[in-house]
Amino acid sequence: MSETKVAEIKNLVKDYGTRGFQTRVLKGIDLKINRNDFTAIMGPSGSGKTTLLNILSSIDKPTQGSVILDGKDITRISNRELSNLRRDKIGFIFQDYNLLDTMTLQDNIALPLSLNGVSSKICLEKTLELAETFGLTQHLKKYPYQLSGGQKQRGATCRALITDPEIIFADEPTGALDSKSSRDLLECLRLVNDQQKATILMVTHDAFCASYAKDVYILSDGKIQCRLSRGLTRKEFYDRIIDMQSSMGGDFS
Repeated sequence: MSETKVAEIKNLVKDYGTRGFQTRVLKGIDLKINRNDFTAIMGPSGSGKTTLLNILSSIDKPTQGSVILDGKDITRISNRELSNLRRDKIGFIFQDYNLLDTMTLQDNIALPLSLNGVSSKICLEKTLELAETFGLTQHLKKYPYQLSGGQKQRGATCRALITDPEIIFADEPTGALDSKSSRDLLECLRLVNDQQKATILMVTHDAFCASYAKDVYILSDGKIQCRLSRGLTRKEFYDRIIDMQSSMGGDFS
């Protein structure tokens, strides 16, 4: 079966600062993400992993190089086209949830569809389906302040998935969660990747979190240094990630 490319970056370079005082954060990176991939980006502090995610997800722009999403080079399209692409093709999961405090969890999850003019019937159907997958059915009428951190993050993930985006970008999704909530969220992400064929790109400093992915890219000094692919078990993959971290040294926090 042929692979379907969802995102690709070519010769990606990112500089910060003014002329003569520039720092090169990304140094000619190439990366391709195919449909149904679950990819994690790791690296020591300051390696450029969050910058890479921001550029791939259209939040930031590269100094040079191309960023292809949905078959379009997003560095060359209009702001209106970019806005439509974010709305229709991209889902975001942030560390701090970004749920609206004045809306119930059900309304927060359904919000992207509601803003697109989708009927209330379809909004409800898709919300209930995702809530069941993520173990949130009994919490849908609650407000964010009534939910645990894990419940809020799973709700934010449902909101990211409800439009059936081409790709989900997750920025340290377990960073604010305890160990049980982290495991619950990661199991749900693995489930939607396996069963619903969701494509996920995740930045994380945590080897346990990364071990749920299918492939892990290690970023260091602005370049991709290596790629690790999952074998038969998550535990074996976790051990290999830890070994790679140890061999590279540096602070992965």
